Amino acid sequence: MEPKETEREDARLRELGFDPAAAPEEALARLRELRGRPGVSDGAVARALGGIASAEAAAMLAAMERGATGVLRREVRRALFRLRQRGVAAAAEPASAPTARSAMAAAGEPGLSALFSPIDADGARVVWLLKNRRGEIACLWGLVSETEGLINVRLSQRGRRELRDERAEFERRTGVRMVEGDGRLGDFVLCEAYRRTPEDKRKQVGSFLALRAELVAAPPPAEIDHPIYAEMASALTREPSPELLKEPELAGWKFAADEIKSYIDEIRSIRESVLVLNRVQQEERINTVIERAVDELLTGERAYRVRRHLEDTAYYLARSGRPEAAGWAAAAAARLRDGADLRRVAFFQALVRAQLGAAFAEEREKEREEPRLIMTPAEAMRAQMQAARGRRR
Repeated sequence: MEPKETEREDARLRELGFDPAAAPEEALARLRELRGRPGVSDGAVARALGGIASAEAAAMLAAMERGATGVLRREVRRALFRLRQRGVAAAAEPASAPTARSAMAAAGEPGLSALFSPIDADGARVVWLLKNRRGEIACLWGLVSETEGLINVRLSQRGRRELRDERAEFERRTGVRMVEGDGRLGDFVLCEAYRRTPEDKRKQVGSFLALRAELVAAPPPAEIDHPIYAEMASALTREPSPELLKEPELAGWKFAADEIKSYIDEIRSIRESVLVLNRVQQEERINTVIERAVDELLTGERAYRVRRHLEDTAYYLARSGRPEAAGWAAAAAARLRDGADLRRVAFFQALVRAQLGAAFAEEREKEREEPRLIMTPAEAMRAQMQAARGRRR
């Protein structure tokens, strides 16, 4: 990882309230709170832990090491080495001690379930959070966007038959299938979207927390151990296949135009350059751009968004009868979670190529649709000939 990137990640920790000079107990508590938040990398957490001379910091690093690969594993091991130099040994966490995440998972709300639509090409989907109540079913309906947060929300109460009819009508009208799933995940998706909603748009969904309290007594969750990792545990060590990009739920998925514009401009300049003599040289230079794009696009907040997209898509694929594709999506998400070197993962190379290729195709389509103000000499000559014929008639 580039030094500037690690500096930005470490600065982000401090912006969110982590003080490396604080007492060890206070610093550790803050790192536990921050870990897993959008924009907070596990690498930054590991580096911070390496500066806290306590057995608890070493134990937390040891726990992180067990699930780490690639760049993150190296960061964790460097942090453990720093602690050993200061005389702090890495003690394993007791197997019976529940973590904050496992405790949250164990405290599931009784009778809570959810229905999920797939995520569309624009990053939007519908989540229904359901709870049996007084012989009927309360439904908290949310429209969620990966870029805009929680767009709309409403609460209704239906009989079972009414709810089935409403679901069937929604599926008929939208052409998508809703799948049943874990209510804790549905609750987390809605709460996460609400936190991402811009302040100026929260008035539209200002009643969300009050409506949610009708179904869920616990505070809004800030993190979750995504259930797909346990469900697809045997697939996580396999290489995620580029074939995953052929699934409808991922085929139309796009990064924001401003996120990839600089790479598109660079590739265009390579293709148009008079200095590049042959196709092989062009491809070599383009491959270099692709590798850098993988490295730069899939970091920080954007990496978190991509990981969450893959986790929830894997969950949907598993419940719509596509276990192989679900395994690929879960394995790809795990690579992001664990800080793997994504430049060496064929799926992420193919993902970035597909994103840039789709953007180029859109540009060409716009060029064909827009009338050109400048004609080639041949076009001008044909236009003059047609005009002359018209005058002779």
